[in-house]
Amino acid sequence: MPTSRPGGRWRRWLLGLLCAHAAACPSPAAGAGGDEARQRHHMVERQLAGRGIDDARVLEAMRKVPRHRFVPDELAAQAYLDQPLPIGHGQTISQPYIVALMTQLARPKAGDRVLEVGTGSGYQAAVLAELAAEVYSIEIVTPLATRAALLLRRLGYANFAVRSGDGYAGWPEHAPFDAIVVTAAPERVPAPLLEQLRPGGRLVIPVGPVHAVQELRVIEKRADGSLDERVVTPVRFVPLTGEAAEQDRGG
Repeated sequence: MPTSRPGGRWRRWLLGLLCAHAAACPSPAAGAGGDEARQRHHMVERQLAGRGIDDARVLEAMRKVPRHRFVPDELAAQAYLDQPLPIGHGQTISQPYIVALMTQLARPKAGDRVLEVGTGSGYQAAVLAELAAEVYSIEIVTPLATRAALLLRRLGYANFAVRSGDGYAGWPEHAPFDAIVVTAAPERVPAPLLEQLRPGGRLVIPVGPVHAVQELRVIEKRADGSLDERVVTPVRFVPLTGEAAEQDRGG
């Protein structure tokens, strides 16, 4: 959960030192002096609660996490619109409704261990970190992984770990997971992720080819290891690359 941060001149020096090692570290002044809290409240009431997101913990997390800090400075004014935004390297930050929907479907509880595949900007990881005990996030694009980890630390989160790597294989060292959230679409559900799901756990994942309609699916593992799968809604995500792409091509 959020922890205290150093203040004054020391804080400014430390943040500058951290940003010197990041390709594009978000500016702490992004959106400064604006009305981001009001915009977040409007986002939650109109875009989320008004469209069926009814988990009070999810709504509170979405009301708290500053989405404008996770987008490029030049797009900060659009941060609370219900749309995806580019974050560089051919990747996007998902629209707020999809982040809230996937989080609600995953149902993370206070004591849970959660895996996220596709860190991206770090926004989904921050929302999960507000709700779960431990969040492990994997990002195949190294500059994005570095930037997200730095930003999450700067915002005071301590219950997360981010690493650069191929998310197809999950993170077996920390399995099993109570919930797994995948923020990029493979054409088939990666078997390692199902194996790392705890009995009673839920995998939330978009599935389908990049140039066709994809399906957001929820897969729950029963106590006997069998799977219960349902389709929630059509979606559009960037493709899950790495080993998932090789498997999809039959490699």
